[in-house]
Amino acid sequence: MKVSESWLREWCNPSLALDALGHQLTMAGCEVEGVEPVATAFSGIVVAEVLTVTKHPDADKLNVCTVSYGTDEVLQIVCGAPNVRAGMKAPLALIGAKLPMPDGSTLTIKKGKLRGVESQGMLCSAAEMGMSDKSDGLLDLPADAPVGTPLREYLKLDDQVLELNITPNRGDCLSIAGVAREASLLTSAPLVPPAIPTIAASTQDTFKVTIAATEACPRYAGRVVRGVNAKASTPLWMKEKLRRQGLRSIAPLVDITNYVLIELGQPMHAFDLNQLQGEITVRLAHNGEQITLLDGQSIELKDNTLLITDQAGAVAIAGIMGGQRTAVSLETTDLFLESAHFAPSAIAGRARQYGLQTDASYRYERGVAADLCVQALERATQLVLEICGGQAGPIVDNVAEASALTKRSVTLRAARIKRVLGITLEHAEVKALLERLGCEVTDTAEGWQVLVPLARFDITIEEDLLEEVARVYGYDAIPAVMRPLTPMLHLPSQESVRLEQLRAPLIARGYQEAVTFSFVDEAIEEQLSPGIDRIRLLNPLSAELGLMRSTLWSGLLRAVSYNLNRQQTRVRLFEVGAAFSLEEGQLQQRRKIAGVVTGFNEPEQWAAPKRKVDFFDIKGDVEAILAAVSGETFYFIPVVHAALHPGQCAQIATKEQVVGWVGALHPQLESTLGLDQSVFLFELDLAYLQKARVPHYTAVSKFPALRRDLSLVMDSHVLAQSLERIIANVAPPQVVSWTIFDIYTGQGVELGKKSVALNLIIQDASRTLEDSEVNTIVATVVAALEAETGATLR
Repeated sequence: MKVSESWLREWCNPSLALDALGHQLTMAGCEVEGVEPVATAFSGIVVAEVLTVTKHPDADKLNVCTVSYGTDEVLQIVCGAPNVRAGMKAPLALIGAKLPMPDGSTLTIKKGKLRGVESQGMLCSAAEMGMSDKSDGLLDLPADAPVGTPLREYLKLDDQVLELNITPNRGDCLSIAGVAREASLLTSAPLVPPAIPTIAASTQDTFKVTIAATEACPRYAGRVVRGVNAKASTPLWMKEKLRRQGLRSIAPLVDITNYVLIELGQPMHAFDLNQLQGEITVRLAHNGEQITLLDGQSIELKDNTLLITDQAGAVAIAGIMGGQRTAVSLETTDLFLESAHFAPSAIAGRARQYGLQTDASYRYERGVAADLCVQALERATQLVLEICGGQAGPIVDNVAEASALTKRSVTLRAARIKRVLGITLEHAEVKALLERLGCEVTDTAEGWQVLVPLARFDITIEEDLLEEVARVYGYDAIPAVMRPLTPMLHLPSQESVRLEQLRAPLIARGYQEAVTFSFVDEAIEEQLSPGIDRIRLLNPLSAELGLMRSTLWSGLLRAVSYNLNRQQTRVRLFEVGAAFSLEEGQLQQRRKIAGVVTGFNEPEQWAAPKRKVDFFDIKGDVEAILAAVSGETFYFIPVVHAALHPGQCAQIATKEQVVGWVGALHPQLESTLGLDQSVFLFELDLAYLQKARVPHYTAVSKFPALRRDLSLVMDSHVLAQSLERIIANVAPPQVVSWTIFDIYTGQGVELGKKSVALNLIIQDASRTLEDSEVNTIVATVVAALEAETGATLR
């Protein structure tokens, strides 16, 4: 939001320098991001009058002008501007004047000759004075501009523009009036708005309006103005004010609505009355309905879009942009001026839905006061009649929802100010502060009952009023004192304990926790988890963030790519977050933990050789997580996953459900993401990892343990977890552990078979076992392995 200092001081002129005023605005929440001059530092330019214009004897595009600049001397100026004419007022750069150049240098005006004719200065365009990027001719000054007056003084060019960062909750500050209210509130300087007269109707012509979508459009005011001169010139003062706000002058009727938008904060639209057919209806669009907008863009509408229509169809997208068919032009003679209140929820996101962003939609999305419509309409009518002439009809004010004009009532208790803000304020001081906010305040036994201005959409509860008190009192004036706190014992929740137990083994293995976007690229998401019903965003931040993620891998892989592109070749990341999908038409949100690793298994060091991370490294990391979960046995089952390498992929499951996946990223996906090294991933559903393991003590046996090594030949497809399941089912408690320590295939072992060497550690807690007992235990285990896997002793 740009704010001209001179325009702001017309409304409120505190006795503060601009930097001090900017500091107060910043501390109150309207951050001043920058201050810029409205014109470059030219000098020696005055208002001049062109007396005569004759053709240059030796150049078709040049004219020889005689110019008066407020003294008895008349200067001869050679000028090539196409709009120069006798009697016009224009800026004149005298001999010795200094003008800015595009490269940052300065041009000093000297007496010279152009095609043999002497020129004693230069008539200037706005671009030549650094007031615009381009100009079609001389800056045409008003006829009453005083000749000889320095141009900087006449146009008040020693002005500055503040660039304000207005937060989304403060839509009431998106105008000169709104910022002036803030300045008056903070400095106690009087607010002096311009006089806006009630325009008496000089014709009884009206145009019928029907509001069908009453919730989206609670109020719609309009007025007919006939006999306007659309070819009139926009006054220079208005052009200058618009320029300083970053708006280009287009034509008087458009400039007036833009001026009222900036001044009061109420978006308006002017329709060519003779192009409207039948009556205006405010309604929601039909799917597929078409409109061609002012910028020439043809839009296919959706049924969530609020429209202004006539009998022939849509004439504007409400609160966003008008249509081309009913737009005003230089041939317009009769107007219908619109000033409406649209609910923020009816406008929010609609402009982005069609790839649009306008000043009107920016304000309506944040909230425009419902009581501003008629005031803005009167102001626009006043300016139209002054600049373009015409006859105004009566205002037709359609209020479909009276509740939109009902002020919100909020209670503020005096005791809460002391408790929450830690300051003590006098009752009268608080009341005066609230009244300066524009509130209507009634005293109560505990404090105040406050009627909030309609423009303050952000004040809904007592805490909002407390924030206003703190903001206006001054955050820097509140003492930095710690509040006395009653000691309390906060026990962590079971879920937080469980998550910490899952995070701990990953952190210990060198992982770093990441937080990534929940919005992801559709192209990558489809490859990571094909066949899932996904949630598409109606108004994505960008085309690459159009879906809600169904897997945490989407964000983690982008993070890996980002790090690898910045020479971080060893990456270990994990994330705990939500994944989203549609199941039977219902939104499902599942909490998951996922990780990704790539590069070397250890940081570079002298004590160990380099080795690239592999499938078994990440499988070990997953097993460390699962070891923190009690009550379940987890199996790694070789099943194909579309995103994972077919030979390095496993589904993680219990006897009842699938818990997650682990494996190497598919080579095709590695290529798509531009990854030049192998990447390994895992993802687990937290819903199936509910119970944290509680450590318990096991007595250490004082009797010797016995080891028995077994070499078994079995089919090559038999999994280690199959052996684990069998041994766990048949082995007595004396088998305290077992380990596979060798696998062999090759000479001496039949094709399709493998030799697996494992050991059994056998120990009793109460006595030393005899050989016969140990042999019986080993025979039981071997028999079970033979029966279920076909294994034989080698």
